[in-house]
Amino acid sequence: MTGYDLKHQAFDATVCHFWPADQSQIYRTLNRLADDDLVTVTLEAQQTRPDRKVYAITQAGRDALDSWLKSDQAIPTLRDPLLVQLFFGQEIPRADLLRLVEQQLAAHQGRLTIYEQIPIPPTESRPDDRWLALQHLTLDFGVALEQAYVNWLAHCREVITAMPDAGEVPDFRERFTQG
Repeated sequence: MTGYDLKHQAFDATVCHFWPADQSQIYRTLNRLADDDLVTVTLEAQQTRPDRKVYAITQAGRDALDSWLKSDQAIPTLRDPLLVQLFFGQEIPRADLLRLVEQQLAAHQGRLTIYEQIPIPPTESRPDDRWLALQHLTLDFGVALEQAYVNWLAHCREVITAMPDAGEVPDFRERFTQG
């Protein structure tokens, strides 16, 4: 495949929900894989466009992929800006906090709806299809994660609605300066 094909046929049509990749990242990775002899690159001449670079995995690339697929993975680092906003949101008016939570709630509900509409045939129709079962597991994770976010954000909305507004409580910085 070309880098363009990888982006639009492999990533955007399948794994983009849990591993997004932009075109420049794909090309950087393909160049690195080619430098490491994990893929080959063939130039295909085109008359009306620049030559296409078509990449193919080598046996060394298959071996590296197989090794990586079997390797243990570290727990991913969570970087969620909303958590930082909430953590330091003491002086933010309640209405602003609720707006932030509502925006995230709508976004996660939207993503949940997308995941719930992904058309994967039921595993009962092909119980021996490992690829289908593994697709279902990744989709199940996405649905569970988004449902957890939706539930948590609804809880945040309840807690923030019930708490005192900014200005009705002492400045949070006093907690760090008191002995």
